[in-house]
Amino acid sequence: MSDADAQHLRLLEAILFAAADPVPERVLADRLPEGADVEALLEHLGAHYAGRGVNLVKAGQAWALRTAPDLARFLTRETEVARRLSRAAVETLAIIGYHQPVTRAEIEEIRGVGLSRGTLDMLFEQGWVRPKGRRRTPGRPVTWGTTDAFLDHFGLESLGDLPGIDELKAAGLLDPRPAIDMVSAAGRPPVAGAGQGGETDAGTDEPDGPAEPLDPDDGVTVLHDPKAQE
Repeated sequence: MSDADAQHLRLLEAILFAAADPVPERVLADRLPEGADVEALLEHLGAHYAGRGVNLVKAGQAWALRTAPDLARFLTRETEVARRLSRAAVETLAIIGYHQPVTRAEIEEIRGVGLSRGTLDMLFEQGWVRPKGRRRTPGRPVTWGTTDAFLDHFGLESLGDLPGIDELKAAGLLDPRPAIDMVSAAGRPPVAGAGQGGETDAGTDEPDGPAEPLDPDDGVTVLHDPKAQE
């Protein structure tokens, strides 16, 4: 490695060390001197930190230095968290993760209840979801998708690492019945804990009006929140 590459590697390491959140690869390329091979530098840095107390990890298109997974139990400290995600937020985040890009109306259709604006606002402020453009349908509704911060928080490298259908069924998070048996006479799939006739979740959501129909090209997966029965 040349002296210039060694200097670039030191600068890359310093940027990642000082960053509080994962740094997108394009941002790293902008901050490094012109001519720096970012991919090669990241590969070299990853090999350097492999097996050490801190590892270089990838979250979507972003990179970060994180504690080695096998050391987490030595550094974990239990604290009481005053605020936890509501059932509505958990279900909404799961639907966005598996169906993105998805509109607000589609989220309501899948959940079977109205969605309060506060739920999406909270997930947006948390940095886990963001607008992904507008659907080319009447009204041009905004679509939503997850962020690299979502992947980083849940320890995922990409959306492909989300649990598959078999894993969800085994965990009790997906209805194992055939899809045809899950569709009610009204044409709406039942969701665990959802009220009948379009009722909202008690204490969490208020209806904002009738839901728009799903795009006919979109599939529907019914997720069950294990906390719904608590």
